[in-house]
Amino acid sequence: MRKELFKHEITLLRDTFGRLLRRHAETNLIKLIKKTHPADLAIVFRYFNDDEQMQVFNLMNSSNHTLEFLIELDDTIIEKLLNKENVDRIAELIQNASTNDQSYILGTLNQSQAKSVIDLLKKEEKEEIEELMGYPDDSAGAMMATGVFTLYQDTSCGDALKTLQDQQDAEMVFYLYITDDNDSLVGVASLRALATTPSNTLLKDIMARRVHSVRPETDQEDVAQIVAQYNYLAVPVVDSDNRLLGIVTVDDVVDVIREEATEDFFRMAGAGKDREILLKSSWENAKVRLPWLFASWVGGVVAASVIGAYEHMLESIVALAAFIPVIIGMGGNIGTQSSTIIVRGMATGRIEVGSELLVLVKELKVGLILGILYGILLGIFANLKFIGTDPMLGLVVGLSIASSMLIAVTVGSFTPLILRKLEIDPAVATGPFVTTSIDILGVLFYFVIAGILLNI
Repeated sequence: MRKELFKHEITLLRDTFGRLLRRHAETNLIKLIKKTHPADLAIVFRYFNDDEQMQVFNLMNSSNHTLEFLIELDDTIIEKLLNKENVDRIAELIQNASTNDQSYILGTLNQSQAKSVIDLLKKEEKEEIEELMGYPDDSAGAMMATGVFTLYQDTSCGDALKTLQDQQDAEMVFYLYITDDNDSLVGVASLRALATTPSNTLLKDIMARRVHSVRPETDQEDVAQIVAQYNYLAVPVVDSDNRLLGIVTVDDVVDVIREEATEDFFRMAGAGKDREILLKSSWENAKVRLPWLFASWVGGVVAASVIGAYEHMLESIVALAAFIPVIIGMGGNIGTQSSTIIVRGMATGRIEVGSELLVLVKELKVGLILGILYGILLGIFANLKFIGTDPMLGLVVGLSIASSMLIAVTVGSFTPLILRKLEIDPAVATGPFVTTSIDILGVLFYFVIAGILLNI
């Protein structure tokens, strides 16, 4: 119900913007922009054409509302909006943003334009942004917020509360990060613990000494896994001396989880890894999919060659041809299911090194159960449908689909695990390899079983 209501609100908002744009009602558009939540505005913005997007953006002033709207947009839209924008306006737009948000927006610009904007910012901001932009893409360092403060471990809770009241610009102070004489991170305390503890108690007496931290070069997927596993609101980022550099907050992690999941699904489907593929042109989409579809084409050609090699069987018992699509289709489906489960399990940390055997055995059991079940059903159907043919046809078809599904589960389960051992991204190569190999092996086993049982 809530989902339908949200869709209705977005549709209504989109229609209202469209009507005002057609009438060039700038005053009403400015009022509507101010009233619309930045996240909703970003969703509606995707429905506009290029000219409409520029019209709306040009009506937006340099405010926190506009800044939050930009952060909610897709990378390609930000790049398109700011590509020809005056560098002075870009600097004005991002001047009040946190360093990681500034870094994110500047990362969508070309190098010369980004440098020009950075030169207009304050010296302290320039240094922090250049440092963040120097970290690898999709790393903890690139997404961390640097506006975080620390407290000394011998500070009393009363003094800590007073200090906290002066930190209005600090990034999400749900946790208090505590340091020692060497400025090394030694503990963390919650606001709840601070507020409910006698004021003369020292922070070192209430802090949790076991702190899960990451290095700036840690991959964002690993950070997301820590947040998901321990239900943290933030994860500290430290250097080699354990000094606090910044924090990665849960709102950024939610975006990471969504982006990485989308990227993995696109890769497995052979549609590339671009999370914004829907915003690309038809030709760009075609170029991305071309190599992956070529792998499927090669598999189809090989499978056709296998069928051609057993042409004499099809001439003897034409009914054999009727079950080729079923065997290939069922094998492909269950193989894709298994590979998806394994790849997703590895991405979420459910399948760790050393636990692979248990997962493999379980998937093989699933393949065997389903293979026997559908083998019996298809075998019965074959004998009822083709009564005049050899009665062994049902057994051939049943055994073939059972073996095809078992092989498919085996290939679908083993392939991503082997690719991980070889340090190849399983999400990239699993899909094409699994579907291609199953097509070939399924048809091959079908004719081998038919040749043995039907004496052709």
